[in-house]
Amino acid sequence: MRVMVLVKATEDSEKGFSSTPESLAMLEAMGKFNEELVKAGIMRAGEGLRPSSEGKRIAFDGSGRTVIDGPFSQTRELVAGFWLWDVKDMDEAVAWVKRCPNPMPGPSEIEIRPLYEMSDFQ
Repeated sequence: MRVMVLVKATEDSEKGFSSTPESLAMLEAMGKFNEELVKAGIMRAGEGLRPSSEGKRIAFDGSGRTVIDGPFSQTRELVAGFWLWDVKDMDEAVAWVKRCPNPMPGPSEIEIRPLYEMSDFQ
């Protein structure tokens, strides 16, 4: 089962990366966690995302396209990073997320979403 694991953005992540001792320690802890995921054969991809102020959205309406510059509101609805994992089931994904270091300086959330597979459409 493939899942996308989404690290939800916070006000801190929307400020961008800073090289404070706390941020560097968090990166080191996350690097160790990522190594565990790779060794276990779980992680297929994973990256952190820059703040939404550096992003764009494209709104579709029929044949029309509108470009919207960041930053975007509703920080809790934004994604600050992601992993793509291959796990045996959702329970295994949840177990791995519970082992994850807190990805933010304060309270944070991680969302797990299964990907569609070709077998879902047969």
